[in-house]
Order: sequence, then C-alpha cells, then structure tokens
Amino acid sequence: MIELGKAGTAGTEKGTVPVLDDGRLVATLHASKWKEAATATVGDRAWVFTRQKRQLTGRWASDPETAVRLSARQTSAWKSIWSFDLEGTPVEARYASRWKSTHRFESEGSPVALSGKTGGWSPRPTLTFQRDLPLEHQVFLLWWELLMRRRAASVAAATAAGGGAAS
Repeated sequence: MIELGKAGTAGTEKGTVPVLDDGRLVATLHASKWKEAATATVGDRAWVFTRQKRQLTGRWASDPETAVRLSARQTSAWKSIWSFDLEGTPVEARYASRWKSTHRFESEGSPVALSGKTGGWSPRPTLTFQRDLPLEHQVFLLWWELLMRRRAASVAAATAAGGGAAS
C-alpha cells in the first residue's frame, strides 16, 4: 500500500508531501494548492503532472510541455468513470463506494488497485495494489486520487456556503 504522508514529514521539505510505501519514503509530491498541477520525484526522475484541456497528464520534467506519458480523462460524467493510459497500460477507475469516496482501478477487467484513506481529521489518500505497476504510475494514480478528493471537498464547501440549490 502506498499513501500520501503529512507535508514536511519523513525527511521532506515544508510543502512537499512524502509518498510512503509501508512507512518508507519512495517518492515526493509537491502539489499546487490552486491548480491541478504537481511535480513529483520518483527515484532520480522528476515528473510534471498537470491538466491539459480536459485531461490530466504526466510527463518527465525534461520532456517538451506537449509530451504525454501518463494521462487520465473522464469518459463518463454520469457514472464518474475515468480512463487512464499509463505508458500503454489501459486502466479504468470508477467508484468502489460513493459514500466513502473510494475508487477501484481495473485493467482489461482485472483489478489493479483500490483507494482508501488514512488519518482522522485530515484524511490522506491511500492505494492498495493487487497488481504490480511501476512506481511512477502508482504516484500518478495517487495524485489523481488527491485531485478527486479536492474536487469533492470543493463541491461540498460550495454547497454548504449556499452555492447549491436555492431554497
């Protein structure tokens, strides 16, 4: 299982989130608070995760800005289904539980991962893998999970502030 740790812990700088595998630092993520963008360091490689038009993408920092190595796009807004291309590996994500905001990831009908959360007042996303994926792909999926949780929190906050249905 990999999880996002608390920012500034596990030997990371303030504002940098550790990616932990059973408590061991395996990567770092520096996610923007205002945009759907992040930089990740996996091993000795820097990655750039961002939103390009209607898809989320990942590329090496040394690649041109138009390069896409990892991508995610929503294929069904109604069912909230997302399709990923992880350097040629197709993966699909859908809700495992809307109530718990967890997702299950599958590739060609076989399970890949299941999301969860850890922590109390400030839950952080986790991913438990049933199938081996390269660590950079795992980090991209974890970043996507973070974005989905931020989107849901944003909608909940807007609704609570009166941005929902008029009474």
